[in-house]
Amino acid sequence: MHLQRTLKKETGCFSIGLHTGRKINMKIKPAPADTGIVFVRKDLPDSAPIYARYDNVSDTTLATTIGFNGATVSTVEHLLSAFSGMGVDNALIELDSFEVPVMDGSALPFVNMLKEVGTHVQKKNKKMLIIKKQLSVSSGDSSAMFVPADTFKISYEIEFQHPVIGKQSFDMTFSDEAYEKEICAAQTFGFLKDLEFLQARGLALGGSLKNAIVLDDQKIINKEGQRMPLVFVRHKILDAIGDLFLLGMPIIGHFIAYKSGHRLNNLLLRELMSQPECWEIVTGTDRQTHQKLHHLQIPAFRTLDAVRV
Repeated sequence: MHLQRTLKKETGCFSIGLHTGRKINMKIKPAPADTGIVFVRKDLPDSAPIYARYDNVSDTTLATTIGFNGATVSTVEHLLSAFSGMGVDNALIELDSFEVPVMDGSALPFVNMLKEVGTHVQKKNKKMLIIKKQLSVSSGDSSAMFVPADTFKISYEIEFQHPVIGKQSFDMTFSDEAYEKEICAAQTFGFLKDLEFLQARGLALGGSLKNAIVLDDQKIINKEGQRMPLVFVRHKILDAIGDLFLLGMPIIGHFIAYKSGHRLNNLLLRELMSQPECWEIVTGTDRQTHQKLHHLQIPAFRTLDAVRV
């Protein structure tokens, strides 16, 4: 359970990009242990690989964009969310554009792609980060924080002045089963007036009712409506799981957010890593679980065997 994983074999898709509205060719390939998640821009043959790391985030407007030495990849959060949900630690993603295909606006197509090829267990332990002390960031009335916990938990609350959304909250204890059942199919959402504004300026050209829940001032205009109850806050959790995966390792702690988004999620990771007294990195072994967690003064995590690295 705590060994690293990659894909058993290559998979991929050829689908629309949210911003360009053009078809993008994406290949996801297995990668050696300790590689992490790496993006390669095949349309920029001289560009360096872009590692999916919190400190490579270059923009958080409408989506999470990562970059290195001038090359960028945008809208990475849904794919990273699927990797996190399926326990994939190492993969190489090749793209012929600057963005990950939007698919249906959720992580479900990526989850299905990963399930179809399966995952391969590698002979190297995962690293995990344990939250030792509470830490928070805020902006206006939005906030995001980590508090110690015995597993990875998420509590999220949103509030929109819209009759369909209003105030929604959702709590989950993270597992691959919970992710697949409760989170991965939740589609992104937006407002018709914003979509029209962006498309008039040559942005979000691939945005449509096929890959987003679109709302006018009063209602959802998609004929099929919502896929699931509380879909709006569930999608925010989907995004957050992808954003937090940019830490490069699983988190043992409780993520609590109120009206947070890509920018605040990334700020929380940056603040976390700047305060080493708030965390400890461990690696999976078969010994010293309870001793380690007792030292950290948090409850024992039932499947975590850890030693300090």
